Amino acid sequence: MNAPRPLRIDVVTIFPGMLKGFLEESMIKRASQQGAVELGFVNPRDFATDARRTTDDRPYGGGPGMVMLPGPLCEAIESVKRSETRVVMMSPSGKPFEQKDAERLAQEQHLVFLCGHYEGIDERVRIALVNEEFSIGDYVLTNGVLPAAVVIDAVVRLLPGVLGGEGATSEESFQSGLLEYPHYTRPVEFRGMSVPEILRSGDHAAIARWRLEQSEARTLERRPDLAAKAGLPRPPEPPKKTRRQRRTNRSENETTIQKAENVQESPGNRQVEQNHE
Repeated sequence: MNAPRPLRIDVVTIFPGMLKGFLEESMIKRASQQGAVELGFVNPRDFATDARRTTDDRPYGGGPGMVMLPGPLCEAIESVKRSETRVVMMSPSGKPFEQKDAERLAQEQHLVFLCGHYEGIDERVRIALVNEEFSIGDYVLTNGVLPAAVVIDAVVRLLPGVLGGEGATSEESFQSGLLEYPHYTRPVEFRGMSVPEILRSGDHAAIARWRLEQSEARTLERRPDLAAKAGLPRPPEPPKKTRRQRRTNRSENETTIQKAENVQESPGNRQVEQNHE
């Protein structure tokens, strides 16, 4: 059986050094060594046309800051672009990045991340080459490199084999639309706090119920927006009837049926039936 084709990721940035340490450690490093992902950088300065390798200029219409030139950026992207490439721009005005986006991007063959700097990127770059824009939150950063790192991490960890076996990510926050339940490990007692007894019970069904309850409670408390999407809070289940209540209901039903049969068998009803005949 042929191994899956690695996901190719290229990052277009004038500050590649900001990412190199991140890409050479931990999970990203293992994914690269396993052949699950191939990583590369493209520096727009290599496509500048002047001796100073200029990649920005003053904005038309005035205003603060500098805007990145369209020429070097477009040429940088086009130097690695293929037919199957998806160009992703990190931008404060982009769509909020979600887990479902990471899952979708993990199915692609080639991703190019365009990282803006300074005041922004010439709009014509977005119109000409960008497939989608993402924001990682409602705050301002120095440039798009760190947001790109966040998205890359979220995508690469979903690639087959990167985190171990199947299902390694299935119970994490956002996979089910809920925040993840609390985790505990040894020791049982730590600074006056104990591991919940149910987690030490060995009752897997009870543990699963506890974890779901904890996930729902945590989501309701911390992320009411996610809770609403998940239909929380759930309507309370009707209380289970006791054995005595079930016997009483059964007896009442039998009495009702007997009364109905008695009515049907009464002399008056038989006389009505004879008259109809």
